[in-house]
Amino acid sequence: MNLPVTWLYVPGDRPERFAKAVGSGADVVIIDLEDGVAPARKDEARDNAAAFLRERSAASDGGPPVHVRINDLAGQRGLDDLDALAALADAVRLPKVESAGTLDLLARFGVRAYALLESAAGIMDARAIAAHPCVDGIALGEQDLAAELFITGESAVTHLRLQAVLAAAAAGLPPVPMAVHPDVRDEAGLVASCAAGRALGMFGRTAIHPRQLPLIRAAFRPTEEEAAKAAEIVQAAEVAGAGALALPDGRFVDAPIVARARRTLTLFTRLADGAQPPGP
Repeated sequence: MNLPVTWLYVPGDRPERFAKAVGSGADVVIIDLEDGVAPARKDEARDNAAAFLRERSAASDGGPPVHVRINDLAGQRGLDDLDALAALADAVRLPKVESAGTLDLLARFGVRAYALLESAAGIMDARAIAAHPCVDGIALGEQDLAAELFITGESAVTHLRLQAVLAAAAAGLPPVPMAVHPDVRDEAGLVASCAAGRALGMFGRTAIHPRQLPLIRAAFRPTEEEAAKAAEIVQAAEVAGAGALALPDGRFVDAPIVARARRTLTLFTRLADGAQPPGP
């Protein structure tokens, strides 16, 4: 299991930050051409992204995957972004995806995509969007959704998150990463929010500042207690062999529980302090 845990946004009109983002320790870097860039600077941001990606490709020095969040494909600017960057980026992130039909265009470019569900229409068509052959993952645009739906309570956000989790799982996609926590100084809020998302089956999170990365990484690492329980399950299963078994404390263990325990131990080791993030 080599799932990304941290995804770092960097504005496309700040090219001096691109290399720093790549060296930040983030598992994936996302050059943003959409909400993080003023309209008057979007063409410049596209040129910046293209130049950086060409230079990086020529250097062939490894590093994390670099994705680009392009503008909405419903407009010409988004189409121009796709035309300029599809062959250069490791993947594109598509904002405001509202139907699976929007994604058919991607096949012509041979590009992998992460679809952002940011409207009621996108949530309602989430399963079809997630199942599209060009989609490698989905995520939520929680701020956009909250604004459109007049959401003021956490329970409504939880419902939307579960919709995305179910759609991704049904399509065989990786777990859904969480949306950004917009207050960089609110470290306690970030950690608590990550815990809530993890409990729903979400995994990993996008960040808007490198200081958020270690907090996110730690929040999605299984606890010492979870790892100890998982190790007990795996050891018992290895001794017993195939089939179900009962632990000394009365817990019943079968194949899905053993598989989950193995995954817990893998994450516990991989996300240890100082562990290297996954490669491309």
